[in-house]
Amino acid sequence: MTSPDRPDDAPDRTPEEIRVPVHGGELAALYWAADAPGAPIAVLVHGITGNAMVWEPVARALAGDFEVVAPDLRGRGLSADLPGPYGIEAHADDVTALLRHFGAVRDAGAQATVLVGHSMGGFVATMTAAGPGRDLLHGLVLVDGGLAFPTPPGADLDAVLAASLGPTLNRIGRTFPDRDAVRAWWAAHPALGPWVDDPAVTGYFLRDLTGTEPELRSAVVPEAVRVDGGDVFLNERVLEPAAELPVPAVLLWATRGMQGQVPGLYDEVRLSQLGLDAAGIVPVEVPDTDHYSVLWATQGVEAVEDAVRAAAASGS
Repeated sequence: MTSPDRPDDAPDRTPEEIRVPVHGGELAALYWAADAPGAPIAVLVHGITGNAMVWEPVARALAGDFEVVAPDLRGRGLSADLPGPYGIEAHADDVTALLRHFGAVRDAGAQATVLVGHSMGGFVATMTAAGPGRDLLHGLVLVDGGLAFPTPPGADLDAVLAASLGPTLNRIGRTFPDRDAVRAWWAAHPALGPWVDDPAVTGYFLRDLTGTEPELRSAVVPEAVRVDGGDVFLNERVLEPAAELPVPAVLLWATRGMQGQVPGLYDEVRLSQLGLDAAGIVPVEVPDTDHYSVLWATQGVEAVEDAVRAAAASGS
Protein backbone atom coordinates (compact mmCIF):
# COMPACT_ATOMS: atom_id res chain seq x y z
CA MET A 1 0.00 0.00 0.00
CA THR A 2 1.14 3.57 -0.60
CA SER A 3 0.53 6.42 1.76
CA PRO A 4 -2.34 8.82 1.09
CA ASP A 5 -1.59 12.22 -0.36
CA ARG A 6 0.14 14.71 1.89
CA PRO A 7 1.39 18.20 1.07
CA ASP A 8 4.97 18.09 -0.12
CA ASP A 9 5.52 21.66 -1.32
CA ALA A 10 6.99 23.00 1.92
CA PRO A 11 10.71 23.89 1.83
CA ASP A 12 13.14 21.15 2.76
CA ARG A 13 14.05 22.09 6.33
CA THR A 14 16.22 19.85 8.47
CA PRO A 15 15.59 20.21 12.21
CA GLU A 16 18.33 20.76 14.76
CA GLU A 17 18.73 18.35 17.67
CA ILE A 18 18.67 20.32 20.91
CA ARG A 19 18.68 19.57 24.65
CA VAL A 20 16.85 21.56 27.32
CA PRO A 21 17.61 21.25 31.06
CA VAL A 22 14.75 19.68 33.04
CA HIS A 23 14.45 17.87 36.36
CA GLY A 24 16.82 14.90 36.34
CA GLY A 25 18.70 15.73 33.15
CA GLU A 26 18.05 17.09 29.68
CA LEU A 27 14.97 16.84 27.47
CA ALA A 28 15.73 16.07 23.82
CA ALA A 29 13.84 18.02 21.18
CA LEU A 30 13.82 18.86 17.49
CA TYR A 31 14.00 22.53 16.55
CA TRP A 32 12.98 24.10 13.26
CA ALA A 33 14.19 27.70 13.05
CA ALA A 34 12.21 30.75 11.99
CA ASP A 35 13.36 32.93 9.11
CA ALA A 36 13.28 36.13 11.18
CA PRO A 37 13.62 37.11 14.84
CA GLY A 38 10.47 37.68 16.84
CA ALA A 39 8.51 34.94 15.05
CA PRO A 40 5.77 33.15 17.00
CA ILE A 41 6.61 29.87 18.71
CA ALA A 42 4.83 26.53 18.19
CA VAL A 43 5.58 23.74 20.66
CA LEU A 44 4.34 20.32 19.49
CA VAL A 45 3.79 17.51 22.02
CA HIS A 46 3.44 13.88 20.88
CA GLY A 47 1.39 10.97 22.23
CA ILE A 48 1.94 8.11 24.64
CA THR A 49 4.29 5.91 22.58
CA GLY A 50 5.39 8.57 20.10
CA ASN A 51 8.37 10.84 19.59
CA ALA A 52 9.15 14.26 18.17
CA MET A 53 9.36 13.09 14.54
CA VAL A 54 5.63 12.36 14.44
CA TRP A 55 5.27 16.13 13.86
CA GLU A 56 7.64 16.45 10.91
CA PRO A 57 5.01 17.24 8.21
CA VAL A 58 3.30 19.81 10.47
CA ALA A 59 6.64 21.31 11.50
CA ARG A 60 7.72 21.76 7.87
CA ALA A 61 4.44 23.54 7.14
CA LEU A 62 5.04 26.00 10.00
CA ALA A 63 8.82 26.37 10.01
CA GLY A 64 10.15 29.66 8.73
CA ASP A 65 7.11 31.62 9.84
CA PHE A 66 7.37 30.03 13.31
CA GLU A 67 10.03 28.77 15.64
CA VAL A 68 8.92 25.14 15.96
CA VAL A 69 9.97 22.87 18.82
CA ALA A 70 8.94 19.23 19.26
CA PRO A 71 10.23 17.43 22.36
CA ASP A 72 10.73 13.74 22.92
CA LEU A 73 8.79 13.35 26.15
CA ARG A 74 10.47 11.81 29.18
CA GLY A 75 10.77 8.05 28.60
CA ARG A 76 10.58 8.25 24.78
CA GLY A 77 12.89 8.77 21.82
CA LEU A 78 16.15 10.49 22.73
CA SER A 79 14.68 11.41 26.14
CA ALA A 80 14.27 7.73 27.06
CA ASP A 81 17.16 7.97 29.51
CA LEU A 82 15.48 10.70 31.58
CA PRO A 83 14.40 9.09 34.87
CA GLY A 84 10.95 9.19 36.38
CA PRO A 85 8.74 10.23 37.90
CA TYR A 86 6.50 10.03 34.85
CA GLY A 87 2.90 11.15 34.61
CA ILE A 88 1.05 14.04 32.98
CA GLU A 89 2.10 16.55 35.63
CA ALA A 90 5.77 15.64 35.20
CA HIS A 91 5.47 16.11 31.43
CA ALA A 92 3.73 19.46 31.98
CA ASP A 93 6.68 20.58 34.10
CA ASP A 94 9.09 19.50 31.34
CA VAL A 95 7.10 21.33 28.65
CA THR A 96 6.97 24.43 30.84
CA ALA A 97 10.77 24.31 31.18
CA LEU A 98 10.96 24.09 27.38
CA LEU A 99 8.63 27.08 26.98
CA ARG A 100 10.69 29.15 29.41
CA HIS A 101 13.88 28.12 27.62
CA PHE A 102 12.50 29.71 24.46
CA GLY A 103 11.38 32.84 26.26
CA ALA A 104 7.65 32.22 26.11
CA VAL A 105 5.63 34.80 28.02
CA ARG A 106 2.08 36.11 27.71
CA ASP A 107 2.91 39.81 27.87
CA ALA A 108 1.51 42.49 25.61
CA GLY A 109 3.63 42.65 22.49
CA ALA A 110 5.41 39.35 23.15
CA GLN A 111 5.82 36.83 20.38
CA ALA A 112 2.79 34.55 20.37
CA THR A 113 3.29 31.04 21.73
CA VAL A 114 0.97 28.19 20.73
CA LEU A 115 1.04 24.79 22.43
CA VAL A 116 -0.14 21.82 20.38
CA GLY A 117 -0.76 18.36 21.81
CA HIS A 118 -1.66 15.12 20.04
CA SER A 119 -3.39 12.23 21.86
CA MET A 120 -1.77 11.99 25.32
CA GLY A 121 0.10 15.15 24.39
CA GLY A 122 -3.27 16.90 24.46
CA PHE A 123 -3.56 16.13 28.17
CA VAL A 124 -0.01 17.35 28.71
CA ALA A 125 -0.98 20.54 26.87
CA THR A 126 -4.08 21.22 28.97
CA MET A 127 -2.18 20.45 32.19
CA THR A 128 0.58 22.84 31.12
CA ALA A 129 -1.83 25.59 30.06
CA ALA A 130 -3.92 25.47 33.24
CA GLY A 131 -0.95 24.86 35.53
CA PRO A 132 2.76 25.69 35.42
CA GLY A 133 2.62 27.27 31.95
CA ARG A 134 -0.48 29.34 32.63
CA ASP A 135 1.23 32.69 31.99
CA LEU A 136 3.27 31.57 28.99
CA LEU A 137 0.75 30.73 26.26
CA HIS A 138 -1.46 32.54 23.78
CA GLY A 139 -3.31 29.60 22.28
CA LEU A 140 -3.88 25.86 22.52
CA VAL A 141 -4.51 23.28 19.79
CA LEU A 142 -5.60 19.78 20.84
CA VAL A 143 -5.30 17.08 18.18
CA ASP A 144 -7.46 14.04 18.91
CA GLY A 145 -6.69 14.25 22.61
CA GLY A 146 -6.87 16.31 25.78
CA LEU A 147 -10.50 15.45 26.58
CA ALA A 148 -11.85 12.28 28.18
CA PHE A 149 -11.23 9.16 26.10
CA PRO A 150 -13.72 6.29 26.03
CA THR A 151 -12.53 3.67 28.54
CA PRO A 152 -13.40 -0.05 28.47
CA PRO A 153 -15.67 -0.62 31.49
CA GLY A 154 -14.55 -2.70 34.45
CA ALA A 155 -11.04 -3.33 33.14
CA ASP A 156 -7.73 -2.98 35.00
CA LEU A 157 -5.04 -0.64 33.70
CA ASP A 158 -3.13 -3.21 31.66
CA ALA A 159 -6.33 -4.35 29.95
CA VAL A 160 -7.35 -0.74 29.30
CA LEU A 161 -4.00 0.04 27.68
CA ALA A 162 -4.06 -3.12 25.58
CA ALA A 163 -7.61 -2.45 24.37
CA SER A 164 -7.01 1.23 23.69
CA LEU A 165 -3.52 1.29 22.21
CA GLY A 166 -3.70 -2.01 20.36
CA PRO A 167 -0.66 -3.05 18.29
CA THR A 168 1.41 0.06 19.06
CA LEU A 169 1.78 -1.23 22.61
CA ASN A 170 2.90 -4.69 21.50
CA ARG A 171 6.20 -3.51 20.04
CA ILE A 172 7.46 -2.25 23.40
CA GLY A 173 9.83 -4.74 25.00
CA ARG A 174 10.29 -6.94 21.92
CA THR A 175 13.39 -7.02 19.74
CA PHE A 176 13.80 -6.88 15.96
CA PRO A 177 16.72 -8.40 14.03
CA ASP A 178 16.96 -5.54 11.52
CA ARG A 179 15.15 -2.53 10.05
CA ASP A 180 13.33 -4.68 7.51
CA ALA A 181 11.68 -6.52 10.39
CA VAL A 182 10.75 -3.18 11.96
CA ARG A 183 9.21 -2.03 8.69
CA ALA A 184 7.26 -5.27 8.36
CA TRP A 185 5.90 -4.87 11.87
CA TRP A 186 4.64 -1.34 11.21
CA ALA A 187 3.29 -2.35 7.79
CA ALA A 188 0.91 -4.79 9.49
CA HIS A 189 -0.60 -2.07 11.69
CA PRO A 190 -4.21 -1.38 10.59
CA ALA A 191 -3.84 2.41 10.71
CA LEU A 192 -0.11 3.01 10.32
CA GLY A 193 0.50 0.41 7.61
CA PRO A 194 -0.47 2.66 4.68
CA TRP A 195 2.19 5.15 5.77
CA VAL A 196 5.11 2.77 6.19
CA ASP A 197 6.98 3.99 3.09
CA ASP A 198 6.29 7.69 3.53
CA PRO A 199 9.72 9.31 4.14
CA ALA A 200 8.50 11.61 6.90
CA VAL A 201 6.77 8.77 8.74
CA THR A 202 9.78 6.50 8.29
CA GLY A 203 11.76 9.07 10.26
CA TYR A 204 9.23 8.70 13.07
CA PHE A 205 9.59 4.91 13.07
CA LEU A 206 13.40 5.12 13.08
CA ARG A 207 13.54 7.62 15.94
CA ASP A 208 11.65 5.09 18.02
CA LEU A 209 14.52 2.60 17.73
CA THR A 210 17.42 1.96 20.07
CA GLY A 211 20.00 -0.81 20.26
CA THR A 212 21.85 -2.44 17.38
CA GLU A 213 21.10 -5.30 15.01
CA PRO A 214 20.10 -8.02 15.73
CA GLU A 215 18.56 -6.53 18.87
CA LEU A 216 16.75 -3.39 17.82
CA ARG A 217 13.90 -2.34 20.07
CA SER A 218 11.61 0.58 20.83
CA ALA A 219 13.18 3.27 23.00
CA VAL A 220 9.86 3.74 24.83
CA VAL A 221 10.15 2.94 28.54
CA PRO A 222 7.32 0.54 29.52
CA GLU A 223 6.88 2.09 32.96
CA ALA A 224 6.42 5.51 31.39
CA VAL A 225 3.56 4.21 29.26
CA ARG A 226 1.95 2.49 32.22
CA VAL A 227 2.12 5.54 34.51
CA ASP A 228 1.04 7.98 31.79
CA GLY A 229 -1.71 5.66 30.60
CA GLY A 230 -3.04 5.38 34.13
CA ASP A 231 -3.26 9.16 34.25
CA VAL A 232 -4.99 9.49 30.88
CA PHE A 233 -7.54 6.73 31.30
CA LEU A 234 -8.11 6.42 35.04
CA ASN A 235 -7.11 9.66 36.77
CA GLU A 236 -10.04 12.07 36.64
CA ARG A 237 -7.88 14.88 38.00
CA VAL A 238 -6.04 14.92 34.67
CA LEU A 239 -9.32 15.89 32.98
CA GLU A 240 -9.91 18.93 35.19
CA PRO A 241 -7.50 21.38 33.45
CA ALA A 242 -9.55 21.29 30.23
CA ALA A 243 -12.37 23.03 32.10
CA GLU A 244 -10.22 25.95 33.26
CA LEU A 245 -8.02 26.89 30.32
CA PRO A 246 -6.69 30.47 30.37
CA VAL A 247 -6.47 30.73 26.57
CA PRO A 248 -8.72 29.82 23.62
CA ALA A 249 -8.49 26.20 22.48
CA VAL A 250 -9.39 24.20 19.39
CA LEU A 251 -9.97 20.43 19.32
CA LEU A 252 -9.20 18.82 15.96
CA TRP A 253 -10.81 15.39 16.01
CA ALA A 254 -10.30 12.47 13.64
CA THR A 255 -13.22 10.46 12.32
CA ARG A 256 -11.44 7.13 12.91
CA GLY A 257 -9.60 5.73 15.90
CA MET A 258 -6.19 4.29 16.83
CA GLN A 259 -6.77 1.17 14.78
CA GLY A 260 -8.67 2.88 11.96
CA GLN A 261 -12.05 2.03 13.45
CA VAL A 262 -15.27 4.06 13.39
CA PRO A 263 -16.16 5.83 15.56
CA GLY A 264 -12.86 7.27 16.65
CA LEU A 265 -11.97 8.59 20.09
CA TYR A 266 -14.49 11.38 19.61
CA ASP A 267 -17.66 11.84 17.63
CA GLU A 268 -20.43 14.44 17.63
CA VAL A 269 -22.45 12.62 20.28
CA ARG A 270 -19.50 12.21 22.63
CA LEU A 271 -18.36 15.79 22.12
CA SER A 272 -21.83 17.10 22.93
CA GLN A 273 -21.48 15.54 26.39
CA LEU A 274 -18.08 17.04 27.25
CA GLY A 275 -19.10 20.64 27.98
CA LEU A 276 -16.92 22.21 25.32
CA ASP A 277 -18.88 25.47 25.12
CA ALA A 278 -18.44 26.17 28.80
CA ALA A 279 -14.74 25.34 28.55
CA GLY A 280 -14.21 27.59 25.52
CA ILE A 281 -13.02 24.73 23.32
CA VAL A 282 -14.05 24.78 19.66
CA PRO A 283 -14.33 21.29 18.07
CA VAL A 284 -13.38 20.88 14.41
CA GLU A 285 -13.75 17.57 12.57
CA VAL A 286 -10.88 16.55 10.30
CA PRO A 287 -12.65 14.27 7.82
CA ASP A 288 -11.26 11.02 6.47
CA THR A 289 -8.43 10.80 9.01
CA ASP A 290 -7.60 8.40 11.81
CA HIS A 291 -5.80 9.02 15.09
CA TYR A 292 -2.41 9.01 13.35
CA SER A 293 -3.06 10.27 9.83
CA VAL A 294 -4.58 13.43 11.31
CA LEU A 295 -0.92 14.50 11.59
CA TRP A 296 0.17 13.32 8.14
CA ALA A 297 -2.67 13.42 5.59
CA THR A 298 -3.10 16.59 3.54
CA GLN A 299 -6.28 17.64 5.31
CA GLY A 300 -4.77 16.85 8.71
CA VAL A 301 -1.57 18.85 8.20
CA GLU A 302 -3.58 21.77 6.83
CA ALA A 303 -6.05 21.65 9.74
CA VAL A 304 -3.26 21.73 12.34
CA GLU A 305 -1.36 24.42 10.46
CA ASP A 306 -4.47 26.61 10.10
CA ALA A 307 -5.37 26.22 13.77
CA VAL A 308 -1.84 27.13 14.92
CA ARG A 309 -1.67 30.15 12.64
CA ALA A 310 -5.10 31.34 13.79
CA ALA A 311 -4.15 30.92 17.45
CA ALA A 312 -0.93 32.86 16.96
CA ALA A 313 -2.68 35.66 15.09
CA SER A 314 -5.39 36.06 17.73
CA GLY A 315 -2.84 36.00 20.54
CA SER A 316 -0.36 38.48 19.10
